[in-house]
Amino acid sequence: MKKTLIIGATPNPSRYAYKAAHKLVQHGHAIINVGVKKGEVANHPIEKPVRVHDDIDTITLYVNPTNQKDLYQYILDTKPKRIIFNPGTENHELEELAKKQNIETLEACTLVLLATDQY
Repeated sequence: MKKTLIIGATPNPSRYAYKAAHKLVQHGHAIINVGVKKGEVANHPIEKPVRVHDDIDTITLYVNPTNQKDLYQYILDTKPKRIIFNPGTENHELEELAKKQNIETLEACTLVLLATDQY
């Protein structure tokens, strides 16, 4: 299973980050929620982007490109194997920075990847 860090986690059930957290857990993936909102999602607390995790396979983004800039160093320091840019989060600059560190980038929808067994 792929330990996944969800950036843009929110306790709002109408948001895709919320839905993805639940689907990831249902599919047996460990998750870490990172966001600015307080609370928890899928029985996991939402952390602030402070502690860098060093055992992350995938980062899935639910933050728009403008708000990603402040997270570049946090994301790159995490050293994930891949970053999924969900619809609306596509960011050529961050993709290039990630590729320079041999991090795979993917413009895709986490929910679709899970539903089609391509995650």
